[in-house]
Amino acid sequence: MKTLFTASPDLSRHPCFNAKVKGKFGRVHLPVAPKCNIKCNYCNRKYDCVNESRPGVTSTILTPEQALIYMDKVLAAEPRISVAGIAGPGDPFANSNETLETMQLLRKHYPELILCLSSNGLGLAPHVDEVADIGVSHVTVTVNGIDPEITKNIYTFVRDGNIVYHHRQAAELLLARQLTAIEKLKARGVTVKINFITIPGVNDHHAETTARTMAKLGVDLFNCMAMLPNADTPFADLVEPDKAMMNRLRNSCEEHLPQMRHCQRCRADAVGLLGHDKSGEMAGCLNACATMPAAPPKVRPYVAVASLEGMLVNQHLGETTKFLIYGKAENEDGYTLIEERRAPAPGGGIGRWEALTRLLYDCRAVLASDMGASPREVFTRAGITPVTMSGFIEAGLEAVYTGKGLSALKRRAKKSCSSGGCLGTGTGCG
Repeated sequence: MKTLFTASPDLSRHPCFNAKVKGKFGRVHLPVAPKCNIKCNYCNRKYDCVNESRPGVTSTILTPEQALIYMDKVLAAEPRISVAGIAGPGDPFANSNETLETMQLLRKHYPELILCLSSNGLGLAPHVDEVADIGVSHVTVTVNGIDPEITKNIYTFVRDGNIVYHHRQAAELLLARQLTAIEKLKARGVTVKINFITIPGVNDHHAETTARTMAKLGVDLFNCMAMLPNADTPFADLVEPDKAMMNRLRNSCEEHLPQMRHCQRCRADAVGLLGHDKSGEMAGCLNACATMPAAPPKVRPYVAVASLEGMLVNQHLGETTKFLIYGKAENEDGYTLIEERRAPAPGGGIGRWEALTRLLYDCRAVLASDMGASPREVFTRAGITPVTMSGFIEAGLEAVYTGKGLSALKRRAKKSCSSGGCLGTGTGCG
Protein backbone atom coordinates (compact mmCIF):
# COMPACT_ATOMS: atom_id res chain seq x y z
CA MET A 1 0.00 0.00 0.00
CA LYS A 2 1.29 3.42 -0.90
CA THR A 3 1.58 6.11 1.73
CA LEU A 4 0.63 9.73 1.19
CA PHE A 5 4.15 11.13 1.41
CA THR A 6 7.35 9.44 0.32
CA ALA A 7 9.94 12.16 0.90
CA SER A 8 13.11 11.17 2.75
CA PRO A 9 14.71 14.27 4.29
CA ASP A 10 18.29 14.02 5.53
CA LEU A 11 17.58 13.57 9.25
CA SER A 12 21.21 14.22 10.17
CA ARG A 13 20.57 17.91 9.41
CA HIS A 14 18.48 18.43 12.56
CA PRO A 15 20.63 20.81 14.64
CA CYS A 16 18.83 20.07 17.93
CA PHE A 17 19.39 16.33 17.63
CA ASN A 18 22.84 16.55 16.06
CA ALA A 19 25.19 19.06 17.70
CA LYS A 20 27.75 18.62 14.92
CA VAL A 21 25.55 20.53 12.45
CA LYS A 22 24.23 23.29 14.74
CA GLY A 23 26.35 25.89 12.93
CA LYS A 24 25.38 24.65 9.47
CA PHE A 25 21.64 24.15 9.62
CA GLY A 26 18.83 25.97 11.38
CA ARG A 27 15.21 25.61 12.44
CA VAL A 28 12.01 27.59 12.44
CA HIS A 29 9.22 27.27 14.98
CA LEU A 30 5.80 28.06 13.54
CA PRO A 31 3.48 29.52 16.22
CA VAL A 32 0.17 27.94 15.25
CA ALA A 33 -0.75 26.38 18.62
CA PRO A 34 -1.89 29.02 21.16
CA LYS A 35 -3.98 26.83 23.48
CA CYS A 36 -2.51 24.66 26.23
CA ASN A 37 -4.01 21.78 28.19
CA ILE A 38 -1.84 21.94 31.32
CA LYS A 39 -0.62 24.72 33.59
CA CYS A 40 3.01 24.38 34.61
CA ASN A 41 4.11 26.27 37.69
CA TYR A 42 7.14 27.69 35.84
CA CYS A 43 5.33 28.87 32.70
CA ASN A 44 4.13 32.37 31.85
CA ARG A 45 2.97 32.99 28.30
CA LYS A 46 1.69 36.55 28.86
CA TYR A 47 4.84 38.44 27.99
CA ASP A 48 6.72 38.92 24.76
CA CYS A 49 9.97 40.77 24.43
CA VAL A 50 12.15 40.44 21.33
CA ASN A 51 15.11 39.85 23.64
CA GLU A 52 13.48 36.90 25.40
CA SER A 53 14.42 33.38 24.39
CA ARG A 54 12.26 30.92 26.24
CA PRO A 55 9.44 28.50 25.42
CA GLY A 56 5.94 29.96 25.34
CA VAL A 57 6.94 33.33 23.87
CA THR A 58 5.84 34.45 20.42
CA SER A 59 5.12 37.75 18.70
CA THR A 60 1.91 36.50 17.08
CA ILE A 61 -0.14 33.46 16.06
CA LEU A 62 -0.41 32.09 12.52
CA THR A 63 -3.02 29.95 10.80
CA PRO A 64 -1.72 26.90 8.91
CA GLU A 65 -2.07 28.75 5.60
CA GLN A 66 -0.23 31.78 6.99
CA ALA A 67 2.47 29.48 8.36
CA LEU A 68 3.09 28.16 4.86
CA ILE A 69 3.44 31.70 3.51
CA TYR A 70 5.82 32.54 6.35
CA MET A 71 7.82 29.39 5.62
CA ASP A 72 8.33 30.61 2.04
CA LYS A 73 9.74 33.89 3.31
CA VAL A 74 11.90 32.28 5.99
CA LEU A 75 13.59 30.00 3.48
CA ALA A 76 14.19 32.94 1.16
CA ALA A 77 15.86 34.86 4.00
CA GLU A 78 17.74 31.90 5.50
CA PRO A 79 18.14 28.93 3.11
CA ARG A 80 20.06 26.97 5.75
CA ILE A 81 16.80 26.19 7.58
CA SER A 82 16.45 22.41 7.52
CA VAL A 83 13.79 21.91 10.22
CA ALA A 84 10.25 23.21 10.62
CA GLY A 85 8.69 22.60 13.99
CA ILE A 86 5.75 23.50 16.19
CA ALA A 87 6.48 24.18 19.84
CA GLY A 88 3.56 26.28 20.97
CA PRO A 89 3.19 28.82 22.37
CA GLY A 90 0.72 26.36 23.90
CA ASP A 91 0.77 22.65 23.14
CA PRO A 92 0.53 21.30 19.57
CA PHE A 93 -2.04 18.69 20.57
CA ALA A 94 -4.27 21.11 22.40
CA ASN A 95 -4.45 22.54 18.85
CA SER A 96 -4.32 19.28 16.93
CA ASN A 97 -6.21 20.43 13.84
CA GLU A 98 -3.97 23.45 13.30
CA THR A 99 -0.84 21.44 14.07
CA LEU A 100 -1.54 18.55 11.75
CA GLU A 101 -2.81 20.74 8.94
CA THR A 102 0.39 22.80 9.14
CA MET A 103 2.56 19.69 9.07
CA GLN A 104 0.67 18.32 6.09
CA LEU A 105 0.98 21.58 4.15
CA LEU A 106 4.72 21.68 4.85
CA ARG A 107 5.26 18.09 3.80
CA LYS A 108 3.39 18.68 0.55
CA HIS A 109 5.21 21.91 -0.38
CA TYR A 110 8.62 21.21 1.16
CA PRO A 111 9.24 17.44 1.08
CA GLU A 112 12.92 17.94 1.94
CA LEU A 113 12.19 19.62 5.29
CA ILE A 114 12.59 17.76 8.55
CA LEU A 115 9.33 18.04 10.49
CA CYS A 116 9.42 18.28 14.27
CA LEU A 117 6.95 18.69 17.15
CA SER A 118 7.36 19.46 20.85
CA SER A 119 4.58 18.49 23.27
CA ASN A 120 3.77 17.86 26.91
CA GLY A 121 2.37 14.53 25.74
CA LEU A 122 -1.12 14.77 27.24
CA GLY A 123 -2.99 14.74 23.92
CA LEU A 124 -0.33 13.21 21.71
CA ALA A 125 -1.07 9.46 21.67
CA PRO A 126 -4.30 9.51 19.60
CA HIS A 127 -2.47 11.38 16.82
CA VAL A 128 0.77 9.36 16.65
CA ASP A 129 -0.20 7.39 13.55
CA GLU A 130 -1.20 10.51 11.66
CA VAL A 131 1.98 12.27 12.79
CA ALA A 132 4.09 9.37 11.54
CA ASP A 133 2.14 9.02 8.29
CA ILE A 134 2.66 12.70 7.48
CA GLY A 135 6.37 12.19 7.96
CA VAL A 136 7.09 13.97 11.24
CA SER A 137 10.40 12.34 12.14
CA HIS A 138 11.29 14.03 15.46
CA VAL A 139 9.10 14.58 18.52
CA THR A 140 10.11 16.09 21.85
CA VAL A 141 8.07 15.27 24.95
CA THR A 142 8.53 17.26 28.16
CA VAL A 143 8.65 14.73 31.01
CA ASN A 144 9.54 16.31 34.34
CA GLY A 145 9.56 13.08 36.30
CA ILE A 146 8.11 9.58 36.49
CA ASP A 147 6.94 9.75 40.12
CA PRO A 148 3.53 11.49 40.49
CA GLU A 149 4.36 12.25 44.11
CA ILE A 150 7.11 14.54 42.79
CA THR A 151 5.47 15.89 39.65
CA LYS A 152 2.20 16.77 41.42
CA ASN A 153 4.11 19.82 42.69
CA ILE A 154 4.97 21.00 39.17
CA TYR A 155 1.50 21.44 37.68
CA THR A 156 -1.37 23.69 38.78
CA PHE A 157 -3.80 21.64 36.71
CA VAL A 158 -4.17 19.22 33.81
CA ARG A 159 -7.19 19.61 31.55
CA ASP A 160 -8.46 16.57 29.66
CA GLY A 161 -11.33 17.74 27.49
CA ASN A 162 -13.80 19.43 29.82
CA ILE A 163 -12.42 17.79 32.97
CA VAL A 164 -9.77 19.55 35.05
CA TYR A 165 -7.51 17.51 37.34
CA HIS A 166 -5.34 18.73 40.20
CA HIS A 167 -2.52 17.48 42.43
CA ARG A 168 -1.56 13.81 42.24
CA GLN A 169 -4.52 12.88 40.04
CA ALA A 170 -3.31 15.38 37.44
CA ALA A 171 0.25 14.09 37.63
CA GLU A 172 -0.83 10.45 37.28
CA LEU A 173 -2.97 11.17 34.24
CA LEU A 174 -0.24 13.19 32.52
CA LEU A 175 2.42 10.53 33.15
CA ALA A 176 0.19 7.72 31.84
CA ARG A 177 -0.51 9.66 28.65
CA GLN A 178 3.17 10.52 28.19
CA LEU A 179 4.33 6.91 28.54
CA THR A 180 1.70 5.70 26.08
CA ALA A 181 2.63 8.38 23.56
CA ILE A 182 6.36 7.62 23.79
CA GLU A 183 5.76 3.89 23.32
CA LYS A 184 3.60 4.54 20.26
CA LEU A 185 6.11 6.99 18.78
CA LYS A 186 8.94 4.49 19.07
CA ALA A 187 6.76 1.74 17.61
CA ARG A 188 6.36 3.96 14.52
CA GLY A 189 10.08 4.66 14.29
CA VAL A 190 9.91 8.32 15.34
CA THR A 191 13.01 9.84 16.96
CA VAL A 192 12.11 10.96 20.49
CA LYS A 193 13.82 13.51 22.72
CA ILE A 194 12.82 14.12 26.34
CA ASN A 195 12.96 17.59 27.86
CA PHE A 196 13.39 17.47 31.63
CA ILE A 197 12.90 20.88 33.25
CA THR A 198 15.22 20.93 36.25
CA ILE A 199 13.55 22.65 39.23
CA PRO A 200 15.82 22.93 42.29
CA GLY A 201 14.26 21.43 45.39
CA VAL A 202 11.39 19.93 43.41
CA ASN A 203 12.67 17.39 40.87
CA ASP A 204 16.44 17.92 40.49
CA HIS A 205 17.12 14.74 42.48
CA HIS A 206 14.85 12.82 40.12
CA ALA A 207 16.59 13.46 36.80
CA GLU A 208 18.66 10.29 36.58
CA THR A 209 15.72 8.07 37.54
CA THR A 210 13.68 9.70 34.80
CA ALA A 211 16.47 9.25 32.25
CA ARG A 212 16.82 5.58 33.20
CA THR A 213 13.11 4.97 32.64
CA MET A 214 13.10 6.83 29.34
CA ALA A 215 16.04 4.74 28.14
CA LYS A 216 14.01 1.58 28.77
CA LEU A 217 11.30 2.99 26.49
CA GLY A 218 13.80 3.43 23.66
CA VAL A 219 14.08 7.22 23.84
CA ASP A 220 16.90 8.64 21.72
CA LEU A 221 18.01 11.83 23.47
CA PHE A 222 17.62 13.45 26.90
CA ASN A 223 17.71 17.18 27.53
CA CYS A 224 18.16 18.41 31.08
CA MET A 225 16.99 22.03 30.90
CA ALA A 226 17.47 24.60 33.63
CA MET A 227 14.21 26.16 34.76
CA LEU A 228 13.94 29.88 34.10
CA PRO A 229 12.06 31.60 36.95
CA ASN A 230 9.24 33.67 35.43
CA ALA A 231 7.31 36.51 37.04
CA ASP A 232 3.76 35.85 38.24
CA THR A 233 4.21 32.09 38.46
CA PRO A 234 4.25 29.82 41.53
CA PHE A 235 7.96 29.17 40.92
CA ALA A 236 8.89 32.83 40.38
CA ASP A 237 10.97 32.94 43.57
CA LEU A 238 12.92 29.75 42.98
CA VAL A 239 16.56 30.04 41.98
CA GLU A 240 17.63 29.00 38.50
CA PRO A 241 19.88 25.93 38.73
CA ASP A 242 23.53 26.84 38.23
CA LYS A 243 25.97 25.36 35.74
CA ALA A 244 27.54 23.07 38.32
CA MET A 245 24.20 21.44 39.09
CA MET A 246 23.30 21.09 35.43
CA ASN A 247 26.66 19.55 34.55
CA ARG A 248 26.33 17.09 37.42
CA LEU A 249 22.83 16.05 36.37
CA ARG A 250 23.73 15.74 32.69
CA ASN A 251 26.73 13.58 33.53
CA SER A 252 24.62 11.23 35.64
CA CYS A 253 21.83 11.06 33.05
CA GLU A 254 24.42 10.36 30.36
CA GLU A 255 24.94 6.97 31.96
CA HIS A 256 21.58 6.07 30.42
CA LEU A 257 20.95 8.34 27.42
CA PRO A 258 22.88 10.73 25.17
CA GLN A 259 22.54 14.31 26.40
CA MET A 260 21.61 17.45 24.53
CA ARG A 261 24.03 20.04 25.87
CA HIS A 262 23.47 22.82 23.33
CA CYS A 263 19.78 23.63 23.92
CA GLN A 264 18.89 27.32 23.49
CA ARG A 265 15.48 27.15 25.25
CA CYS A 266 13.91 28.49 22.07
CA ARG A 267 10.91 30.75 21.60
CA ALA A 268 7.74 29.45 19.98
CA ASP A 269 8.61 31.61 16.95
CA ALA A 270 12.37 30.93 16.92
CA VAL A 271 14.08 31.08 13.54
CA GLY A 272 17.69 30.76 12.41
CA LEU A 273 20.74 28.83 13.53
CA LEU A 274 21.06 27.72 17.15
CA GLY A 275 22.84 30.50 19.00
CA HIS A 276 22.18 32.96 16.18
CA ASP A 277 18.43 33.39 16.40
CA LYS A 278 16.72 35.82 14.02
CA SER A 279 13.35 36.07 15.76
CA GLY A 280 13.79 39.82 16.19
CA GLU A 281 14.79 40.34 12.58
CA MET A 282 11.88 38.25 11.31
CA ALA A 283 9.26 39.65 13.72
CA GLY A 284 7.99 42.16 11.17
CA CYS A 285 7.64 39.48 8.52
CA LEU A 286 5.93 37.15 10.99
CA ASN A 287 3.41 39.80 11.98
CA ALA A 288 2.77 40.72 8.36
CA CYS A 289 2.01 37.09 7.51
CA ALA A 290 -0.41 36.92 10.46
CA THR A 291 -2.56 39.64 8.86
CA MET A 292 -2.84 37.91 5.49
CA PRO A 293 -6.26 36.47 4.63
CA ALA A 294 -6.53 32.74 4.12
CA ALA A 295 -5.85 31.75 0.55
CA PRO A 296 -8.86 30.48 -1.41
CA PRO A 297 -8.95 26.70 -1.89
CA LYS A 298 -6.93 25.51 -4.84
CA VAL A 299 -8.33 23.10 -7.43
CA ARG A 300 -8.71 19.63 -5.93
CA PRO A 301 -7.83 17.14 -8.68
CA TYR A 302 -8.72 13.84 -7.00
CA VAL A 303 -11.64 11.78 -5.71
CA ALA A 304 -11.39 9.39 -2.73
CA VAL A 305 -13.28 6.09 -2.83
CA ALA A 306 -14.20 3.63 -0.07
CA SER A 307 -14.18 0.21 -1.74
CA LEU A 308 -13.62 -3.34 -0.59
CA GLU A 309 -12.22 -4.74 -3.83
CA GLY A 310 -11.51 -1.77 -6.08
CA MET A 311 -14.48 -2.21 -8.40
CA LEU A 312 -17.55 -1.03 -6.50
CA VAL A 313 -18.29 1.77 -4.06
CA ASN A 314 -19.36 -0.61 -1.32
CA GLN A 315 -17.77 0.32 2.00
CA HIS A 316 -19.22 2.39 4.83
CA LEU A 317 -17.13 5.48 5.61
CA GLY A 318 -16.95 4.54 9.28
CA GLU A 319 -15.39 1.17 8.50
CA THR A 320 -12.95 1.93 5.72
CA THR A 321 -9.27 1.44 6.53
CA LYS A 322 -7.97 2.78 3.23
CA PHE A 323 -9.05 5.08 0.41
CA LEU A 324 -8.45 4.60 -3.28
CA ILE A 325 -7.43 7.93 -4.78
CA TYR A 326 -8.48 8.51 -8.38
CA GLY A 327 -7.72 11.26 -10.85
CA LYS A 328 -8.40 11.97 -14.50
CA ALA A 329 -6.25 10.05 -16.94
CA GLU A 330 -3.44 11.97 -18.63
CA ASN A 331 -5.30 11.93 -21.94
CA GLU A 332 -8.45 13.16 -20.14
CA ASP A 333 -10.25 10.01 -21.33
CA GLY A 334 -11.31 8.05 -18.29
CA TYR A 335 -9.85 7.87 -14.80
CA THR A 336 -6.81 6.32 -13.22
CA LEU A 337 -5.89 5.04 -9.75
CA ILE A 338 -3.29 7.40 -8.32
CA GLU A 339 -2.54 5.70 -5.00
CA GLU A 340 -3.95 4.18 -1.83
CA ARG A 341 -4.00 6.12 1.44
CA ARG A 342 -4.31 4.44 4.81
CA ALA A 343 -7.15 5.84 6.90
CA PRO A 344 -7.05 6.43 10.66
CA ALA A 345 -8.38 3.47 12.63
CA PRO A 346 -12.20 3.28 12.88
CA GLY A 347 -13.68 4.98 15.93
CA GLY A 348 -12.80 8.30 17.48
CA GLY A 349 -15.84 10.32 16.45
CA ILE A 350 -15.37 13.81 15.05
CA GLY A 351 -11.59 13.65 15.52
CA ARG A 352 -11.46 10.88 12.91
CA TRP A 353 -13.50 12.84 10.42
CA GLU A 354 -11.25 15.86 10.82
CA ALA A 355 -8.21 13.64 10.35
CA LEU A 356 -9.78 12.30 7.16
CA THR A 357 -10.24 15.80 5.75
CA ARG A 358 -6.51 16.35 6.22
CA LEU A 359 -5.72 12.99 4.63
CA LEU A 360 -7.95 13.83 1.66
CA TYR A 361 -7.00 17.49 1.45
CA ASP A 362 -6.56 17.35 -2.35
CA CYS A 363 -9.82 15.49 -3.08
CA ARG A 364 -12.94 17.22 -4.37
CA ALA A 365 -15.25 14.40 -3.22
CA VAL A 366 -15.34 11.20 -1.18
CA LEU A 367 -17.48 8.28 -2.35
CA ALA A 368 -18.76 5.74 0.20
CA SER A 369 -21.70 3.35 0.48
CA ASP A 370 -22.98 5.31 3.48
CA MET A 371 -21.97 7.78 6.17
CA GLY A 372 -23.54 9.62 9.09
CA ALA A 373 -24.55 13.25 9.46
CA SER A 374 -21.43 14.17 11.43
CA PRO A 375 -18.86 13.22 8.75
CA ARG A 376 -21.06 14.80 6.08
CA GLU A 377 -20.92 18.09 7.95
CA VAL A 378 -17.16 17.91 8.56
CA PHE A 379 -16.35 17.03 4.94
CA THR A 380 -18.64 19.72 3.57
CA ARG A 381 -17.09 22.34 5.83
CA ALA A 382 -13.66 21.30 4.54
CA GLY A 383 -14.74 21.74 0.92
CA ILE A 384 -14.91 18.00 0.15
CA THR A 385 -18.25 16.81 -1.26
CA PRO A 386 -19.56 13.72 0.60
CA VAL A 387 -21.30 11.28 -1.77
CA THR A 388 -23.15 8.12 -0.70
CA MET A 389 -23.85 5.77 -3.58
CA SER A 390 -23.88 2.20 -4.76
CA GLY A 391 -22.52 0.95 -8.04
CA PHE A 392 -19.33 0.95 -10.05
CA ILE A 393 -16.50 3.30 -9.10
CA GLU A 394 -16.18 4.44 -12.72
CA ALA A 395 -19.80 5.62 -12.74
CA GLY A 396 -19.30 7.57 -9.53
CA LEU A 397 -16.15 9.23 -10.85
CA GLU A 398 -17.89 10.19 -14.08
CA ALA A 399 -20.75 11.75 -12.13
CA VAL A 400 -18.46 13.74 -9.85
CA TYR A 401 -16.20 15.07 -12.59
CA THR A 402 -19.04 15.93 -14.99
CA GLY A 403 -21.74 16.79 -12.46
CA LYS A 404 -24.21 14.60 -14.34
CA GLY A 405 -26.16 11.54 -13.21
CA LEU A 406 -25.06 11.57 -9.59
CA SER A 407 -28.59 11.45 -8.18
CA ALA A 408 -29.27 8.17 -9.96
CA LEU A 409 -26.34 6.54 -8.17
CA LYS A 410 -27.23 7.68 -4.67
CA ARG A 411 -28.45 5.12 -2.18
CA ARG A 412 -32.10 5.16 -1.25
CA ALA A 413 -32.51 6.68 2.22
CA LYS A 414 -32.63 4.05 4.95
CA LYS A 415 -32.24 3.98 8.65
CA SER A 416 -28.99 5.88 8.98
CA CYS A 417 -26.22 6.61 11.45
CA SER A 418 -27.74 9.94 12.30
CA SER A 419 -31.09 8.39 13.23
CA GLY A 420 -29.86 6.01 15.90
CA GLY A 421 -28.90 3.02 13.79
CA CYS A 422 -25.96 2.05 11.62
CA LEU A 423 -25.78 0.22 8.32
CA GLY A 424 -22.29 -0.96 9.13
CA THR A 425 -20.75 -2.49 12.24
CA GLY A 426 -20.80 0.80 14.09
CA THR A 427 -17.03 1.04 14.47
CA GLY A 428 -16.63 4.66 13.58
CA CYS A 429 -19.81 6.22 12.26
CA GLY A 430 -19.59 9.15 14.67
